[in-house]
Amino acid sequence: MKSGRMQLPLAPSPGTPAGRLVSYSLPSPGITPAGFLQHALGHERFYWQDARQPITYAGFGVAAELFAWGENRFSDIHRQAAALFAGAVRQGPAPAGPRLIGGFAFRDDFTPDNTWTEFHPAHFILPHFQLVQSGGDCWLTINAILPADEDPAGTLPQLAAALQARHDWLRQQLPPAPAGMPPPAGIHYPLSLADWTAKINDATGQMAGGPLQKVVLSRVCELRYPGRVDVDQALAYLDDHYPGCYRFLFEPRPGHAFFGASPELLAQVRGDQVATMALAGSIGRGATPAEDTRLAAELLAGDKEQREHQMVVAAIRRRLAPLVRDLCVPPTGVLTLSNIQHLHTPISGRLRHPAGVIPLLELLHPTPALGGQPRDLALAFIQQAEPVPRGWFAAPIGWIDADLDGTFAVAIRSAVAQTHRVWLYAGAGIVAGSDANKEWAETNLKFRPILHALGIAA
Repeated sequence: MKSGRMQLPLAPSPGTPAGRLVSYSLPSPGITPAGFLQHALGHERFYWQDARQPITYAGFGVAAELFAWGENRFSDIHRQAAALFAGAVRQGPAPAGPRLIGGFAFRDDFTPDNTWTEFHPAHFILPHFQLVQSGGDCWLTINAILPADEDPAGTLPQLAAALQARHDWLRQQLPPAPAGMPPPAGIHYPLSLADWTAKINDATGQMAGGPLQKVVLSRVCELRYPGRVDVDQALAYLDDHYPGCYRFLFEPRPGHAFFGASPELLAQVRGDQVATMALAGSIGRGATPAEDTRLAAELLAGDKEQREHQMVVAAIRRRLAPLVRDLCVPPTGVLTLSNIQHLHTPISGRLRHPAGVIPLLELLHPTPALGGQPRDLALAFIQQAEPVPRGWFAAPIGWIDADLDGTFAVAIRSAVAQTHRVWLYAGAGIVAGSDANKEWAETNLKFRPILHALGIAA
């Protein structure tokens, strides 16, 4: 059997791809995603947990890898994914089917630097081994690429034997003991409060005399550790404390990991059903339920927060209207998380011409919640104002199935780890009347989930 890893070309020609995907699944009770990932230390690793369904994906190794660059990166990934899944041979229930996991950089002209050295403007991986947990069921799947002229029927018994051997090994072996993580050797914030204030004053000044209405500015926190960063420990914390968020790990090379717990859905597509949300405008949590209620009412009544939020709602509605029928935009409410509350408007509808999730990502990214309004002016301001490249922060992260449907979150409340270092990102929406000190405090709140996940109390 000839199988293994395949890198698809940037713009594959129409017709049969270079190889054929074959996937084989078997029930795997007793194997947990956390144990599965621990066993995979030292390999490429991937994780997605969606408590809203609930469903969990975990994977390691690489069966196929997709890349794209430039302004056509969304359509290039769409074509590559379609070529990969065309003619695929699958044995197993639908939930266990093969899924690409990955995402996009915030900007299409992103150039990987030392921090993001293993990440690309668009990067997706089909894991060699994949674990899917849905409700009380669990399946282990092996994915492999066969030469186009090889008969899958003759290969399935070998794949089944390899998968059974991996299943038995996972069941018999205890996962490695967690390494633990010492306190960081240093914490560094590259942007000072004075510089932050100057940038916000510049933004609000432009808003007073020009067409710029909103811009989202971000800050970075850098941590240095004497030992290896324990990403698994951080994920376990996020799973326990942020169950209502999309938790993710994309580790395309061992030791280079992007992870987080995002509350924000960018796009979910299932057939002709599409869902997204506006999530903008924030306030802290109270010490008691009564104080939470008071703060939520203050958030709903706040002029600055409502202007910021409704700008996002209007932009999403405007972008979706030509493509979606029965567009549903209910009244704005409040989404309460462990440490913060957000104005929240879920948005849904039916696609007129379903074509999978990626065209919706290209249409929506970035919404004014993470970019600004108008989009081109806000992105230009961000590029000149932020001293540190965003990389994959605030960009689409998620999965694509064999029907090209999928779910993508906006990669906020996130960090990128590189063996002994971690960079955390947090942003705030700036509109006319924004106060620099309040926005600084808001970004401090948004740093907390990852800081706490890394064992830092304050």
